[in-house]
Amino acid sequence: MVDTQGVALVQFHTIYGLPIGTPETNTLIARPIYCLSNNRETKFADWVAYRVDAQTVSGNSVTKRNWKADPDLAEDETLEPDDYRGASDKLNTDRGHQAPLASFKGTDYWYMTNYLSNITPQKKDLNQGAWKAVEDQVRELALKQPVYVVTGPLYEREMEALPGADEPHRVPSGYWKIVAVQNHGEFPLLVTAYIFDQATGRKSTITEHVVTVDEVERRAGLDFFWTLPDDIESVVESSISPNVWQ
Repeated sequence: MVDTQGVALVQFHTIYGLPIGTPETNTLIARPIYCLSNNRETKFADWVAYRVDAQTVSGNSVTKRNWKADPDLAEDETLEPDDYRGASDKLNTDRGHQAPLASFKGTDYWYMTNYLSNITPQKKDLNQGAWKAVEDQVRELALKQPVYVVTGPLYEREMEALPGADEPHRVPSGYWKIVAVQNHGEFPLLVTAYIFDQATGRKSTITEHVVTVDEVERRAGLDFFWTLPDDIESVVESSISPNVWQ
């Protein structure tokens, strides 16, 4: 459990409730720029939630990719930098951020995105292609209004393990991402959701991966926006339009 300050941070980074449905053995971590639910079996976060705005995405901080084990997790709950040794060459993967480094260059806490609880082995074509394209669009939108993002992995087939890892883990077969903004119209929330397979090609467009929140919930085993009134939640989560980009 997080303390009172942690609860406030979770509430800041999430909208209409934090995702529920994770194992009871997960560890909830709340930080100034994101919160996450770490799964000690897979060694990765089941979800990472963060709020970005014009201040967080703009700034002159000199960011670096200095990978570190999460200081708030036990050694058997997360991976260490050496566990990624050889993965780039053998698996064609990047150390993929869930909460993006580039979205927090306007803060003093950007380095926390490099904690390995916020990282997964993500195929280069996905990480540098459609995944980055969504993150870029989120940053553009954040210049106009606060944006809430929650993202996480899927485990729908077995993937090759990290060749240099010395402890059990499970590499994701894909990912989901939900982007939301508050709205003052008929519905209090505008949402766009995506699912990306690890095999997503570099030239794949993000529109090819738009899904409903209901589909993300079904495949990830999580529940989002559960504090919304049931009738509104049903419409928001079952619809692809209206969305955050309109």
